[in-house]
Amino acid sequence: MLSLAGIAGGIALLIGGGALLVRGASEIATRHNISPIIVGLVIVGFGTSSPELVVNIIGAATGQGELAFGNAVGSNIANLGLILGITACLVPITIQSSIVRRELPLLLLATTMILVLALDGPIEGRPAVIGRSDAVVLLLVFTIFVYISILDMIRVQSKDSLLSEIALHTDVVAPASVRYPWHMILGGFVLLFLGGELTIRSSVSFAESIGIPAAIVGLFVVSLGTSMPELVTSIIAALRNESDLALGNVVGSNIFNSLVVLPVSGLIGKVNVPAGGIGDLVMSWLLAAILIPIFFLGKGRLGRAVGALILIAYLVYVTVRLTYTA
Repeated sequence: MLSLAGIAGGIALLIGGGALLVRGASEIATRHNISPIIVGLVIVGFGTSSPELVVNIIGAATGQGELAFGNAVGSNIANLGLILGITACLVPITIQSSIVRRELPLLLLATTMILVLALDGPIEGRPAVIGRSDAVVLLLVFTIFVYISILDMIRVQSKDSLLSEIALHTDVVAPASVRYPWHMILGGFVLLFLGGELTIRSSVSFAESIGIPAAIVGLFVVSLGTSMPELVTSIIAALRNESDLALGNVVGSNIFNSLVVLPVSGLIGKVNVPAGGIGDLVMSWLLAAILIPIFFLGKGRLGRAVGALILIAYLVYVTVRLTYTA
């Protein structure tokens, strides 16, 4: 119970730290007339994914590579299976934005690359790992994607451009009452560090106390906690009938987890793929792959029935994974 309380407290600190970071940074950006595009893509994107990133950095640095793997991959699976499924059950999701249309194939590419890199070891008779060379490849892909996106924002000035769409959907504005934004940023980083440290220590203690692998705690406990910002954002967006924002939030988070969070962990320390980890990657790939025909070959609409099927598939996966581990 103490370990579970520690995990809950650590996740609360992580989410609070990320919120402080976003609020302080957006206030500084507003004061210095920094483009809302930068606020939306960089500040908010980093802030909502900072809990996963901090947990993985500390996990990799302390030799808990399997926990880091479980957190990143489990967050991706929860985003697509649980969060997207719940959101679609509330309000059908219709894709309209070219931003999301660009990111969906990238998500499938990133998920495929991670699966192939992880399979490279077992094919050659070695343990499955995400090493430094793998991490460099994934980070390069992310850098190329960011570079191309920035070029498009600069060059394309039409009404339907990426620039116009991002400006339209960016509504993060810090209140004028924030007098010391740098203090908020510093406080955010402190809370993120303390929360990450507490989450890692409590997760390892919890796993040892009940005799399960730390990767399972990462997959189904830590990842769900660090995905709470995405869940809240997607549900609110769905209830406001901003389905593109709900889908973009999930897809963008998964891209960041796949091409930044997991590779950074691999650069700091070798990330071992745990027993059953290949199956987790396959599940993540399947959930990403199913979005392609739904949004590109059909009418670009994820209805309640399909959303319910995705949610059921996630719950079946969780049941089978936990049963297999036990």
